[in-house]
Amino acid sequence: MNSVRKRFLKLALAATFLSPFAAQAETPVDLQKPKVDVVFVLDTTGSMSGLIDGAKRKIWAIANTISDQNPEAEIRMGLVAYRDIGDEYVTRSFELTTDIQGLYGNLLAFDADGGGDTPESVNEALDVAVLKQGWTAADVKTKTNRIIFLVGDAPPHMDYKQDRKYPEILKDARQRGITVNAVQAGGMRETARVWKKIAELGGGDYIVIPQDGGKVSVIETPYDDEILTIQASLNATVLPYGKAESKKLVQEKMDRYAAAPKAAAAEMSKFVNAKGKGKEVVTGRGDLIADVHSGARRLAEVPVAELPAAMQKMSQAEQEAFIAEQAGKRDDLARKLAEKVSLRDGYVKEKEAARAAVAPGEGDSFDKAVSKTLRNQIK
Repeated sequence: MNSVRKRFLKLALAATFLSPFAAQAETPVDLQKPKVDVVFVLDTTGSMSGLIDGAKRKIWAIANTISDQNPEAEIRMGLVAYRDIGDEYVTRSFELTTDIQGLYGNLLAFDADGGGDTPESVNEALDVAVLKQGWTAADVKTKTNRIIFLVGDAPPHMDYKQDRKYPEILKDARQRGITVNAVQAGGMRETARVWKKIAELGGGDYIVIPQDGGKVSVIETPYDDEILTIQASLNATVLPYGKAESKKLVQEKMDRYAAAPKAAAAEMSKFVNAKGKGKEVVTGRGDLIADVHSGARRLAEVPVAELPAAMQKMSQAEQEAFIAEQAGKRDDLARKLAEKVSLRDGYVKEKEAARAAVAPGEGDSFDKAVSKTLRNQIK
């Protein structure tokens, strides 16, 4: 073998063995789907009734702000409600979840009550939020935003011996990569002093809104009725399955569409359709079509008694054909819904711009303040 040929073979062999490593060096890290975790720590004492009512109406607009800012992100939301010792509860916590409709149901169940003296159990609520919400773990391949909104009008009890105090809790938050924002309802001076410190230590924003949460912006559009009609047809494609409790929870989520104010229901439809890529009608598990098509459940493994009643006497081939038929209907309806939602978004944007031009000072409501902060903090 001559020297030129030997040299060619050596170069070829080197390329064969080195090319995988060269490719690894040139290819960027394969980032996974980004994640956004948002927890609301909400004072639910009697003085917060107006703000809580506004939060119930605008939670879907806030969720859509997150989705619009980062459409590919997995969004989880959690809630820590707090009052004080001697009230019905000190804290009541609902852990971070992608089942936003389930969380919405939990929020609807809250009424403002209690809170006889001025300070509240803010420290304990923050501690629960930081340590017991099941935050997404740190991962170099995943971009994750971890954000808390503390919302209240009264300072913390600093005289309680049993709980940790906010400076120590916020040190833990920083170590876990959690940003803590402090939203003050009303103008109490002592609350302002502490809320500013909490925002500073938590690396977040200090936000002041009116005691009642401000004028919540609700814009009904010419497209809302069409959206809700399409949504009703989408709901008809849902196949609740599993144990009785699971079927009940799915039905309750669909019932909330019908019970929600028109604008809130339209916002809910937008969020669920966008995050589910048109394949999901309710958030969370329990819809046979969504679970089968996502691979979360195999149809053959579902016990007959846990199937929807209409499917229990079908053969497996008939069951599969029925699911495919319903899924096809869902795809068509989801496309129509997305078109109407896009028109609705344009209409709302124009109306909001017109309002801002006429009354530029009207922007300090709870939902707008939270949405603005989220847009700034979610990258």
